[in-house]
Amino acid sequence: MTEMSGGPALPQERRVVTSVPGPKSQELMARKQAAVADGIGTVMPVFAKRAGGGVLEDVDGNSFIDFGSGIAVTGVGNSAEAVVRRASAQLAQFTHTCVMVTPYEPYVEVCEELARLTPGDHAKKSALFNSGAEAVENAVKVARSYTKRQAVVVFDHGYHGRTNLTMALTSKNMPYKHSFGPFAPEVYRVPVAYPFRWLTGPDNCAEEAAAQAIDQINKQVGAENVAAILIEPLLGEGGFIEPAKGFLPRLAQFAKENGIVFVADEIQSGFCRTGQWFACEDEGIVPDLITTAKGIAGGMPLAAVTGRAEIMDAPHVGGLGGTYGGNPVACAAALGSIETMREMDLPARAKRIEEIMKPRLRKLAEQYDVIGDVRGRGAMLAIELVKPGGKEPDPQVTAALAKACHENGLLVLTTGTYGNVMRFLPPMVIGEDLLDEGLDVLEGALADL
Repeated sequence: MTEMSGGPALPQERRVVTSVPGPKSQELMARKQAAVADGIGTVMPVFAKRAGGGVLEDVDGNSFIDFGSGIAVTGVGNSAEAVVRRASAQLAQFTHTCVMVTPYEPYVEVCEELARLTPGDHAKKSALFNSGAEAVENAVKVARSYTKRQAVVVFDHGYHGRTNLTMALTSKNMPYKHSFGPFAPEVYRVPVAYPFRWLTGPDNCAEEAAAQAIDQINKQVGAENVAAILIEPLLGEGGFIEPAKGFLPRLAQFAKENGIVFVADEIQSGFCRTGQWFACEDEGIVPDLITTAKGIAGGMPLAAVTGRAEIMDAPHVGGLGGTYGGNPVACAAALGSIETMREMDLPARAKRIEEIMKPRLRKLAEQYDVIGDVRGRGAMLAIELVKPGGKEPDPQVTAALAKACHENGLLVLTTGTYGNVMRFLPPMVIGEDLLDEGLDVLEGALADL
């Protein structure tokens, strides 16, 4: 399999021809350190030259199997034909007018697609933005405007962004919140059903976590004061935590009974990533609002809030917007991305990735007691690494394992509240041979460690 990437077809192969990082990447890294703020970190210290299909090629000629997708962004590949074609055509027409000055058809088309694709058959409307954090922030604005309430309930291990409000909504201190306060008020955090770490075991997790969360909301906030309950149906930066079955439906029901807007943050889990168009479909949840970004536009910056028309229409005219929100080129890219997802049936491709990867990851967990848990769905999978004999997180081994993979031509990402989770987010268009080879690299790195 090859993929066009702004020139000759990009060979779909792992190839390590220099040390990692190579000399050209080292030279560019020195320039980065001189010109770019230190707060902008780097997972893998190589500089990309081309990318597509299931590989990323660096400036030194190394080709890495991509198990990261730019953090779940390039599910359709880094240079999908329909994305490039549609974005290029729009680029030649105009790059910007600002939708609040003179609107354009691609913005409307994206909103129409979101109404079709998101769960539920009720009337829906959308507003488009630039980033996931902007989408979450605007979902909160919409919920507050609709309910005339202020409090927002979020969950342990949740991640929602890096703006002031979304830092308040995010659970993890380092690196997201440390030294950046004070944060926005009226945010309340409650337990999430984390099966691997639930004290009484996974069997009781859903019922007990839901009961604790609802009890805390009633006691500490008052359900009548809550504008929104906001949760990732499959938690991303918190460690690819799949809430125990039954937990999300109970929270959604509680929200409905108390006039609270239930918001599904599908920024990392949406757009076919979990084997369904949206992760909340797994338990039949129909959120009042859903936030999307990342996978929506094949790498172009775009985000959305989609929801019940009467809720989305609550803010006054002019109350939602932003100069670049729903940029026409990004909207064209999103239409190309959605076209690709449909034509290639990427939900089925994500399920196939799970069929290949999960049994091998489970086999590795049987061989190596450093792997405490294997979890996730579709092309959103993870292993949690612990000190043998218990559940104490082992971030040092996790970092060493990631480094070993990088040096052997496999791009992997770590995550988790405790820094001890390795996550796997391959593009859904990746070849099965590359999936197998990437797992071979992982297995070799584990054996060496």
